[in-house]
Amino acid sequence: MTPFAPVSTLATHDVTNQPDRFAGHNLYAIDRPLREAVLREAGPWLDRRLETLGAVLGSEDILEAGELANRNPPELIGFDRYGRRLDEVRFHPAYHALMRLAMEHRIHSLSWSTAEPGAHVAHLAMAALFTQAEAGVVCPINMTYAAVAALRDHPGIGRLWADRIVAGAYDAPLRPIADKAGITVGMAMTEKQGGSDVRANSTRAAPVDQADGRYRLVGHKWFCSAPMSDGFLTLAQTASGLSCFLVPRIVDDARNGIAIMRLKDKLGNRSNASAEIEYHDATGFLLGEEGRGVKVIIEMVHHTRLGCCAGSLGLMRMALAQAVNHVGSRRAFQKTLIDQPLMQRVIADLALEYEAAVVLTARLARDFAARPGPERAFGRLTTALGKYWLTKRVPGFVAECMECHGGAGYVEETPMPRLFRESPLNAIWEGSGNVIALDVLRTLAREPMAVAAYRAELDLARGGNATLDAAIDALFDTMLADPREQDGRLITETMTLVLQAALLVRHAPHAVSDAFCATRLGGQGGRSYGILPPGTDINAIVDRQKF
Repeated sequence: MTPFAPVSTLATHDVTNQPDRFAGHNLYAIDRPLREAVLREAGPWLDRRLETLGAVLGSEDILEAGELANRNPPELIGFDRYGRRLDEVRFHPAYHALMRLAMEHRIHSLSWSTAEPGAHVAHLAMAALFTQAEAGVVCPINMTYAAVAALRDHPGIGRLWADRIVAGAYDAPLRPIADKAGITVGMAMTEKQGGSDVRANSTRAAPVDQADGRYRLVGHKWFCSAPMSDGFLTLAQTASGLSCFLVPRIVDDARNGIAIMRLKDKLGNRSNASAEIEYHDATGFLLGEEGRGVKVIIEMVHHTRLGCCAGSLGLMRMALAQAVNHVGSRRAFQKTLIDQPLMQRVIADLALEYEAAVVLTARLARDFAARPGPERAFGRLTTALGKYWLTKRVPGFVAECMECHGGAGYVEETPMPRLFRESPLNAIWEGSGNVIALDVLRTLAREPMAVAAYRAELDLARGGNATLDAAIDALFDTMLADPREQDGRLITETMTLVLQAALLVRHAPHAVSDAFCATRLGGQGGRSYGILPPGTDINAIVDRQKF
């Protein structure tokens, strides 16, 4: 922590009219929309945990650790000094400190170990808060959390690994899992020739020992997320078709046949390693039945999509908080920026977008892991809606927040460039826009229970806003009456906006819900942020973002 304030008097001029650095805030306590949603969808048990986590994450030390982890990206160590193959990745100490902090707060496991209501609201909210300090670390944490969904239902090695995840702490060095305090799990699915079409994968798996489900894998993976994990869920072709395997890095006290070919030089997410790998007769353990690999791993994918929503929420919040911090202190034309009418409307419009993201993600997380029935069907559908729409909105949102800073927001001393580089990732990861839109269309066609649950949720807001009522009727009378593949993106976008509006009508102040309905559903908004209809209670909207 910096012990003294910077010098404000230079040889040529005084440095004045500058906002303080955004640090020393409790990231949860100052986020009124998120706190309201957590209390509504989970309760006081989670509120207390998040207040503790928010104070830590907003500290100067942790925010600085996030910067250091990104300025010092991971390095591939392919060989030792004598030419023996290592295939290890070296990280800056700040990365390890952040990983340790995340696992100390159980972001990877709390949802699987608590009997409290809103268990997966906990993962959503904690991951969103941690993203504000450092997004790259949330990737391996989120995959480790999601892996439990795919591992826990499989006796033997699957259940063993799931139990070690839930009970574990951060333990980075490569060792057999029996000797470690905790483990992490990554994912290796994508191949060059197929991308999202995993059925085109060419990696092959041949059985070695049917008694313990041991196979030998040969092939490549174009993207392996978090290659320093203790194991990976991966897909490979068997005689019966595409199958799912757990591939540990250590097998029988020896390194498995996993070669890291190179690390990806990515636009953002710099602190986190992503790799191209090859399996050279690597040992893998079959999860589920041969030929049913997609069914097994889709559980992990579904849970990582919740992480995509959480990451988007965190990026939006930090960008907005940075903008509010800047315009709330800096003056221009004899007024503080936040008191200028045009800037007020920009912040208010951004606030509407963030409030809508909060109510949507908190609501979908509540029913995320419900038992089979209407609630679970609703959670499946709304996760796809959130994954599509929220991730699409982040780049433009962050760019507008950057513009609120003027030129200062474009330089690397601020976090805005890092947030902007991070902003497109969640839309690409775990299914890009067209893939998610097709998932929504499949759900509409095959799961009438999900559609009924979605409609029932909208009906709870009936009568609260005339614009919303009209939008609900139009949605079901037109697009959902005959969903067509070419309209997949329009349908997904419209369903999400209508659901966000319905949730805001029920849970947000009228100033927020009325402005959202008017601008997002009623045609009274603009193609850029800051265009709001006459009569909008700007102050009431903006005041909810001040700290």
